[in-house]
Amino acid sequence: MRAAAPVDHLVHGMGTAMETPTWPAITTGEAAAVVARFPAAGRLTALHWHSPRPFSAAALVHTTQGAFFLKRHHHSLRSVEGLAEEHAFIAHLANASVSVPEILSTADGATAVAWREWSYELHRRAPGRDLYRDSLSWTPFLSHAHAHAAGVALARLHVAARSFTAPERRRQPLVASFTILRAADPLAAAAAYVAARPAMAAFLAPRSWRRDLGQLFGALGEGLPAMLADQVPLWTHNDWHPSNLLWADNGSVRTVFDFGLADRTCAVHDIATAIERSAVQWLKLGQGADATIADAGAALALLAGYATIAPLSRSDITTIVRLLPLVHVEFALSEIDYFTGVVADPASAALAWDEYLVGHAAWFRTGAAGDFLQRIDGQDFGR
Repeated sequence: MRAAAPVDHLVHGMGTAMETPTWPAITTGEAAAVVARFPAAGRLTALHWHSPRPFSAAALVHTTQGAFFLKRHHHSLRSVEGLAEEHAFIAHLANASVSVPEILSTADGATAVAWREWSYELHRRAPGRDLYRDSLSWTPFLSHAHAHAAGVALARLHVAARSFTAPERRRQPLVASFTILRAADPLAAAAAYVAARPAMAAFLAPRSWRRDLGQLFGALGEGLPAMLADQVPLWTHNDWHPSNLLWADNGSVRTVFDFGLADRTCAVHDIATAIERSAVQWLKLGQGADATIADAGAALALLAGYATIAPLSRSDITTIVRLLPLVHVEFALSEIDYFTGVVADPASAALAWDEYLVGHAAWFRTGAAGDFLQRIDGQDFGR
Protein backbone atom coordinates (compact mmCIF):
# COMPACT_ATOMS: atom_id res chain seq x y z
CA MET A 1 0.00 0.00 0.00
CA ARG A 2 1.55 3.24 -1.17
CA ALA A 3 0.47 6.51 0.35
CA ALA A 4 0.47 9.95 -1.16
CA ALA A 5 3.35 12.19 -0.12
CA PRO A 6 4.71 15.61 -1.06
CA VAL A 7 6.16 15.53 -4.55
CA ASP A 8 9.61 16.37 -3.20
CA HIS A 9 9.60 13.62 -0.55
CA LEU A 10 11.02 10.24 -1.56
CA VAL A 11 12.44 7.45 0.59
CA HIS A 12 15.09 4.77 0.23
CA GLY A 13 13.97 1.69 -1.64
CA MET A 14 15.26 -1.87 -1.48
CA GLY A 15 17.96 -0.98 -4.01
CA THR A 16 19.66 2.29 -4.87
CA ALA A 17 16.63 4.11 -6.29
CA MET A 18 14.49 6.52 -4.28
CA GLU A 19 10.80 5.62 -4.10
CA THR A 20 7.41 7.03 -3.18
CA PRO A 21 6.97 6.41 0.57
CA THR A 22 4.75 3.68 1.96
CA TRP A 23 3.79 5.88 4.88
CA PRO A 24 2.42 9.42 4.40
CA ALA A 25 4.70 12.27 5.39
CA ILE A 26 4.02 13.93 8.74
CA THR A 27 2.01 17.11 8.24
CA THR A 28 2.39 20.37 10.13
CA GLY A 29 -1.03 20.06 11.75
CA GLU A 30 -0.36 16.48 12.81
CA ALA A 31 3.03 17.41 14.25
CA ALA A 32 1.52 20.31 16.21
CA ALA A 33 -1.15 18.06 17.74
CA VAL A 34 1.36 15.40 18.78
CA VAL A 35 4.03 17.79 20.06
CA ALA A 36 1.38 19.38 22.28
CA ARG A 37 1.16 16.05 24.16
CA PHE A 38 4.75 16.53 25.41
CA PRO A 39 4.84 19.52 27.81
CA ALA A 40 8.63 20.03 27.70
CA ALA A 41 8.58 20.35 23.92
CA GLY A 42 6.77 23.67 23.82
CA ARG A 43 4.68 24.77 20.84
CA LEU A 44 5.43 23.81 17.24
CA THR A 45 6.81 26.66 15.14
CA ALA A 46 7.98 24.87 11.99
CA LEU A 47 8.45 21.47 10.41
CA HIS A 48 11.74 20.80 8.60
CA TRP A 49 13.11 17.84 6.65
CA HIS A 50 11.33 14.52 6.22
CA SER A 51 13.49 11.45 6.80
CA PRO A 52 14.14 9.26 3.73
CA ARG A 53 14.05 6.05 5.77
CA PRO A 54 11.27 3.79 4.55
CA PHE A 55 9.77 1.83 7.46
CA SER A 56 8.23 4.77 9.35
CA ALA A 57 7.64 8.49 8.89
CA ALA A 58 9.85 11.00 10.68
CA ALA A 59 10.57 14.70 10.55
CA LEU A 60 12.73 17.31 12.21
CA VAL A 61 10.48 19.81 13.96
CA HIS A 62 11.23 23.14 15.59
CA THR A 63 9.32 24.41 18.60
CA THR A 64 9.52 27.22 21.11
CA GLN A 65 11.86 24.94 23.11
CA GLY A 66 14.28 23.91 20.35
CA ALA A 67 14.65 21.20 17.70
CA PHE A 68 13.13 17.73 18.01
CA PHE A 69 12.85 14.54 15.98
CA LEU A 70 9.28 13.31 15.65
CA LYS A 71 8.82 9.70 14.53
CA ARG A 72 5.56 7.98 13.62
CA HIS A 73 4.90 4.23 13.26
CA HIS A 74 1.84 2.32 12.18
CA HIS A 75 0.40 0.58 15.25
CA SER A 76 0.88 -2.86 13.64
CA LEU A 77 4.59 -2.16 13.43
CA ARG A 78 5.19 -0.49 16.80
CA SER A 79 2.71 -0.11 19.64
CA VAL A 80 3.21 2.27 22.53
CA GLU A 81 4.20 -0.76 24.61
CA GLY A 82 6.68 -1.93 21.97
CA LEU A 83 8.30 1.50 21.86
CA ALA A 84 8.54 1.54 25.66
CA GLU A 85 10.81 -1.53 25.49
CA GLU A 86 13.45 0.23 23.41
CA HIS A 87 12.99 3.49 25.32
CA ALA A 88 13.84 1.68 28.57
CA PHE A 89 17.09 0.49 27.01
CA ILE A 90 17.92 4.01 25.77
CA ALA A 91 17.25 5.42 29.25
CA HIS A 92 19.56 2.82 30.80
CA LEU A 93 22.34 3.73 28.36
CA ALA A 94 21.88 7.43 29.07
CA ASN A 95 22.22 6.77 32.80
CA ALA A 96 25.46 4.90 32.02
CA SER A 97 26.88 7.96 30.20
CA VAL A 98 26.32 6.69 26.64
CA SER A 99 25.29 9.60 24.41
CA VAL A 100 21.84 8.75 23.09
CA PRO A 101 18.85 10.94 22.16
CA GLU A 102 16.77 12.35 24.99
CA ILE A 103 13.26 10.91 24.74
CA LEU A 104 10.48 13.22 25.89
CA SER A 105 7.60 12.16 28.11
CA THR A 106 3.96 13.14 28.29
CA ALA A 107 2.43 14.67 31.39
CA ASP A 108 1.62 11.19 32.70
CA GLY A 109 5.16 9.90 32.10
CA ALA A 110 4.61 7.94 28.89
CA THR A 111 7.41 8.06 26.29
CA ALA A 112 5.12 7.31 23.34
CA VAL A 113 1.56 8.23 22.40
CA ALA A 114 -1.10 6.60 20.26
CA TRP A 115 -3.36 8.59 17.96
CA ARG A 116 -5.66 7.03 15.37
CA GLU A 117 -3.74 4.15 13.77
CA TRP A 118 -0.33 5.58 14.71
CA SER A 119 2.21 5.45 17.52
CA TYR A 120 4.49 8.48 18.02
CA GLU A 121 7.76 9.17 19.82
CA LEU A 122 9.55 12.49 20.24
CA HIS A 123 13.31 12.88 20.73
CA ARG A 124 15.24 16.04 21.44
CA ARG A 125 17.67 16.70 18.60
CA ALA A 126 20.90 14.96 19.63
CA PRO A 127 24.38 16.49 19.49
CA GLY A 128 26.75 15.63 16.66
CA ARG A 129 27.11 16.02 12.92
CA ASP A 130 24.81 13.86 10.80
CA LEU A 131 27.43 13.07 8.16
CA TYR A 132 25.56 10.08 6.76
CA ARG A 133 22.03 11.51 6.89
CA ASP A 134 21.20 10.73 3.27
CA SER A 135 23.23 7.51 3.01
CA LEU A 136 21.60 4.17 2.38
CA SER A 137 21.92 1.67 5.23
CA TRP A 138 24.28 -0.63 3.33
CA THR A 139 26.85 1.98 2.41
CA PRO A 140 30.32 1.96 4.01
CA PHE A 141 32.05 4.29 6.42
CA LEU A 142 33.77 7.23 4.78
CA SER A 143 37.08 6.09 6.23
CA HIS A 144 38.69 3.35 8.28
CA ALA A 145 39.11 5.97 11.00
CA HIS A 146 35.32 6.23 11.21
CA ALA A 147 35.06 2.45 11.36
CA HIS A 148 37.56 2.39 14.24
CA ALA A 149 35.62 5.10 16.09
CA ALA A 150 32.39 3.17 15.55
CA GLY A 151 34.01 0.09 17.09
CA VAL A 152 35.03 2.08 20.15
CA ALA A 153 31.47 3.40 20.55
CA LEU A 154 29.94 -0.05 20.09
CA ALA A 155 32.13 -1.51 22.82
CA ARG A 156 31.19 1.30 25.19
CA LEU A 157 27.52 0.63 24.50
CA HIS A 158 28.00 -3.08 25.21
CA VAL A 159 29.78 -2.38 28.48
CA ALA A 160 26.92 -0.10 29.56
CA ALA A 161 24.33 -2.70 28.48
CA ARG A 162 25.70 -5.46 30.71
CA SER A 163 23.62 -4.25 33.64
CA PHE A 164 20.37 -3.99 31.63
CA THR A 165 18.43 -7.12 32.51
CA ALA A 166 15.13 -6.73 30.64
CA PRO A 167 13.90 -9.85 28.83
CA GLU A 168 13.84 -10.08 25.06
CA ARG A 169 11.24 -7.97 23.27
CA ARG A 170 7.72 -9.07 22.46
CA ARG A 171 7.17 -10.41 18.95
CA GLN A 172 6.81 -7.56 16.45
CA PRO A 173 7.96 -6.87 12.88
CA LEU A 174 11.38 -5.41 12.14
CA VAL A 175 13.18 -6.43 15.32
CA ALA A 176 16.51 -8.27 15.08
CA SER A 177 15.51 -11.12 17.37
CA PHE A 178 17.83 -14.00 18.19
CA THR A 179 15.93 -17.28 18.13
CA ILE A 180 17.14 -19.13 15.02
CA LEU A 181 20.94 -19.21 14.81
CA ARG A 182 21.37 -20.09 18.47
CA ALA A 183 18.85 -22.96 18.30
CA ALA A 184 20.13 -26.54 18.37
CA ASP A 185 18.13 -27.09 15.17
CA PRO A 186 18.14 -23.75 13.28
CA LEU A 187 15.93 -25.06 10.47
CA ALA A 188 13.25 -26.17 12.94
CA ALA A 189 13.50 -22.78 14.67
CA ALA A 190 13.11 -21.03 11.31
CA ALA A 191 10.07 -23.17 10.52
CA ALA A 192 8.51 -22.17 13.86
CA TYR A 193 9.32 -18.51 13.14
CA VAL A 194 7.55 -18.71 9.77
CA ALA A 195 4.58 -20.69 11.08
CA ALA A 196 3.90 -18.00 13.71
CA ARG A 197 3.49 -15.41 10.93
CA PRO A 198 0.66 -16.50 8.62
CA ALA A 199 1.15 -13.89 5.88
CA MET A 200 4.83 -14.76 5.56
CA ALA A 201 4.03 -18.47 5.61
CA ALA A 202 1.59 -17.96 2.73
CA PHE A 203 4.17 -15.97 0.77
CA LEU A 204 6.87 -18.61 1.23
CA ALA A 205 4.58 -21.60 0.61
CA PRO A 206 5.24 -21.78 -3.19
CA ARG A 207 9.00 -21.49 -2.64
CA SER A 208 11.49 -24.17 -1.67
CA TRP A 209 12.39 -22.14 1.37
CA ARG A 210 13.03 -25.07 3.73
CA ARG A 211 15.48 -26.58 1.26
CA ASP A 212 17.19 -23.24 0.65
CA LEU A 213 17.60 -22.49 4.36
CA GLY A 214 18.69 -26.06 5.06
CA GLN A 215 21.43 -25.75 2.47
CA LEU A 216 22.60 -22.43 3.92
CA PHE A 217 22.63 -23.72 7.48
CA GLY A 218 24.41 -26.90 6.39
CA ALA A 219 27.07 -25.08 4.38
CA LEU A 220 27.64 -22.08 6.65
CA GLY A 221 26.27 -22.82 10.11
CA GLU A 222 27.78 -26.09 11.24
CA GLY A 223 28.72 -25.87 14.93
CA LEU A 224 27.46 -22.30 15.26
CA PRO A 225 24.71 -22.98 17.86
CA ALA A 226 27.27 -24.49 20.24
CA MET A 227 29.57 -21.51 19.79
CA LEU A 228 26.73 -19.08 20.49
CA ALA A 229 25.72 -21.03 23.60
CA ASP A 230 28.94 -19.83 25.22
CA GLN A 231 28.06 -16.16 24.68
CA VAL A 232 26.56 -14.04 27.47
CA PRO A 233 23.08 -12.67 26.58
CA LEU A 234 23.11 -8.90 26.14
CA TRP A 235 20.80 -6.18 24.94
CA THR A 236 22.35 -4.85 21.72
CA HIS A 237 21.72 -2.18 19.08
CA ASN A 238 21.39 -4.58 16.10
CA ASP A 239 21.48 -1.89 13.41
CA TRP A 240 25.00 -0.52 13.76
CA HIS A 241 25.87 1.28 10.54
CA PRO A 242 27.24 4.75 9.73
CA SER A 243 23.92 6.52 9.30
CA ASN A 244 22.80 5.60 12.84
CA LEU A 245 25.70 7.55 14.35
CA LEU A 246 26.30 11.27 14.84
CA TRP A 247 29.87 12.49 14.75
CA ALA A 248 32.10 14.87 16.72
CA ASP A 249 34.50 17.21 14.95
CA ASN A 250 37.46 15.03 16.01
CA GLY A 251 36.03 12.01 14.17
CA SER A 252 34.71 10.17 17.22
CA VAL A 253 31.10 9.03 17.61
CA ARG A 254 29.13 11.74 19.43
CA THR A 255 25.66 10.11 19.61
CA VAL A 256 24.13 6.72 18.87
CA PHE A 257 20.51 6.64 17.72
CA ASP A 258 17.78 4.51 16.09
CA PHE A 259 17.27 1.64 18.53
CA GLY A 260 14.27 0.28 16.64
CA LEU A 261 15.91 -3.14 16.11
CA ALA A 262 17.42 -3.41 19.60
CA ASP A 263 16.80 -6.66 21.45
CA ARG A 264 18.49 -9.20 23.69
CA THR A 265 21.11 -11.00 21.56
CA CYS A 266 24.84 -11.09 22.44
CA ALA A 267 27.91 -8.93 21.82
CA VAL A 268 29.39 -10.99 18.97
CA HIS A 269 26.03 -10.99 17.18
CA ASP A 270 25.99 -7.18 17.30
CA ILE A 271 29.61 -6.96 16.13
CA ALA A 272 28.97 -9.33 13.24
CA THR A 273 25.89 -7.29 12.29
CA ALA A 274 27.95 -4.09 12.33
CA ILE A 275 30.57 -5.61 10.03
CA GLU A 276 28.00 -7.17 7.71
CA ARG A 277 26.19 -3.84 7.31
CA SER A 278 29.18 -1.58 6.85
CA ALA A 279 32.14 -3.54 5.43
CA VAL A 280 30.40 -5.18 2.45
CA GLN A 281 28.87 -3.00 -0.26
CA TRP A 282 25.81 -5.14 -0.81
CA LEU A 283 24.16 -2.68 -3.16
CA LYS A 284 26.95 -3.46 -5.67
CA LEU A 285 26.34 -7.21 -5.49
CA GLY A 286 25.57 -8.62 -8.91
CA GLN A 287 26.90 -5.54 -10.72
CA GLY A 288 29.98 -7.27 -12.12
CA ALA A 289 32.47 -6.66 -9.33
CA ASP A 290 31.38 -9.12 -6.62
CA ALA A 291 35.01 -9.96 -5.78
CA THR A 292 35.69 -6.40 -4.62
CA ILE A 293 32.61 -5.44 -2.61
CA ALA A 294 34.12 -6.33 0.79
CA ASP A 295 36.57 -4.15 2.70
CA ALA A 296 38.45 -6.25 5.24
CA GLY A 297 40.32 -3.14 6.37
CA ALA A 298 37.06 -1.56 7.53
CA ALA A 299 36.10 -4.70 9.44
CA LEU A 300 39.52 -4.89 11.08
CA ALA A 301 39.39 -1.20 12.01
CA LEU A 302 36.01 -1.67 13.67
CA LEU A 303 37.28 -4.70 15.61
CA ALA A 304 40.46 -2.89 16.62
CA GLY A 305 38.44 0.04 17.92
CA TYR A 306 36.15 -2.29 19.84
CA ALA A 307 39.10 -4.08 21.42
CA THR A 308 40.47 -0.84 22.88
CA ILE A 309 37.49 -0.91 25.28
CA ALA A 310 36.55 -4.60 25.46
CA PRO A 311 39.26 -7.02 24.24
CA LEU A 312 38.05 -9.91 22.11
CA SER A 313 39.16 -13.47 22.73
CA ARG A 314 40.27 -15.89 20.05
CA SER A 315 36.93 -17.66 20.49
CA ASP A 316 35.04 -14.37 20.06
CA ILE A 317 36.76 -13.67 16.74
CA THR A 318 36.12 -17.19 15.48
CA THR A 319 32.45 -16.89 16.42
CA ILE A 320 32.15 -13.52 14.67
CA VAL A 321 33.68 -14.98 11.51
CA ARG A 322 31.32 -17.96 11.63
CA LEU A 323 28.34 -15.67 12.27
CA LEU A 324 28.99 -13.21 9.45
CA PRO A 325 27.53 -15.31 6.60
CA LEU A 326 24.23 -15.89 8.45
CA VAL A 327 23.84 -13.01 10.89
CA HIS A 328 21.40 -11.27 8.55
CA VAL A 329 18.98 -14.20 8.25
CA GLU A 330 16.59 -13.46 11.09
CA PHE A 331 16.27 -9.78 10.24
CA ALA A 332 15.71 -10.69 6.58
CA LEU A 333 12.81 -12.86 7.72
CA SER A 334 11.49 -9.98 9.82
CA GLU A 335 11.55 -7.78 6.71
CA ILE A 336 9.52 -10.39 4.84
CA ASP A 337 7.09 -10.41 7.78
CA TYR A 338 6.80 -6.61 7.40
CA PHE A 339 6.33 -6.69 3.63
CA THR A 340 3.73 -9.47 3.79
CA GLY A 341 1.96 -8.89 7.09
CA VAL A 342 2.02 -5.10 7.43
CA VAL A 343 2.20 -3.41 4.01
CA ALA A 344 1.19 -6.14 1.49
CA ASP A 345 4.18 -5.59 -0.81
CA PRO A 346 5.03 -9.02 -2.28
CA ALA A 347 7.60 -7.61 -4.71
CA SER A 348 9.70 -6.22 -1.85
CA ALA A 349 9.20 -9.44 0.10
CA ALA A 350 10.62 -11.34 -2.88
CA LEU A 351 13.64 -9.02 -2.97
CA ALA A 352 14.16 -9.55 0.76
CA TRP A 353 14.18 -13.32 0.27
CA ASP A 354 16.02 -13.67 -3.05
CA GLU A 355 18.55 -10.87 -2.91
CA TYR A 356 18.95 -10.14 0.79
CA LEU A 357 18.57 -13.42 2.66
CA VAL A 358 19.66 -15.94 0.01
CA GLY A 359 21.87 -13.65 -2.09
CA HIS A 360 23.99 -12.33 0.76
CA ALA A 361 24.54 -15.77 2.23
CA ALA A 362 25.42 -17.15 -1.21
CA TRP A 363 28.13 -14.50 -1.64
CA PHE A 364 29.77 -15.76 1.55
CA ARG A 365 30.37 -19.09 -0.23
CA THR A 366 32.59 -17.41 -2.86
CA GLY A 367 36.37 -17.21 -2.88
CA ALA A 368 36.34 -13.45 -2.35
CA ALA A 369 34.28 -13.89 0.79
CA GLY A 370 36.63 -16.61 1.98
CA ASP A 371 39.58 -14.22 1.68
CA PHE A 372 37.62 -11.52 3.53
CA LEU A 373 36.75 -13.86 6.40
CA GLN A 374 40.26 -15.28 6.57
CA ARG A 375 41.76 -11.82 7.00
CA ILE A 376 39.49 -11.19 9.96
CA ASP A 377 40.06 -14.62 11.50
CA GLY A 378 43.82 -14.21 11.30
CA GLN A 379 43.92 -11.21 13.63
CA ASP A 380 44.53 -11.03 17.37
CA PHE A 381 42.42 -8.52 19.29
CA GLY A 382 43.89 -9.39 22.54
CA ARG A 383 42.50 -11.36 25.43
